[in-house]
Amino acid sequence: MKKIEAFIKPFKLDEVKEALTELGLVGMSVGEYRGFGRQRGHREFYRGSEYHVDFLPKLKLELVVADDEVDNAIEAILETASTGEVGDGKIFVSTVEQAIRIRTRETGEAAL
Repeated sequence: MKKIEAFIKPFKLDEVKEALTELGLVGMSVGEYRGFGRQRGHREFYRGSEYHVDFLPKLKLELVVADDEVDNAIEAILETASTGEVGDGKIFVSTVEQAIRIRTRETGEAAL
């Protein structure tokens, strides 16, 4: 099993969620985050004054998938989250040692 963490632009959430759902992937968590990468934020003007915005709004999407679903999930995120602009986000994949469904005590992929 693998855990996929994807940092995406907030307005792309519905497209990404729909693409993952079409693959049959259910069960994901989303959190609101603020951060920056290489772009280090941007400059904005407000009432004639310029100021620097360091931390940009992002969403962090987390899901755990079976090993054979990882590539399809990543491709779906890449296709739907990309705008071609700086700040589209990042995807991180890590190994999950064990998963347990609390209600039924199922383990491994059966718990997903």
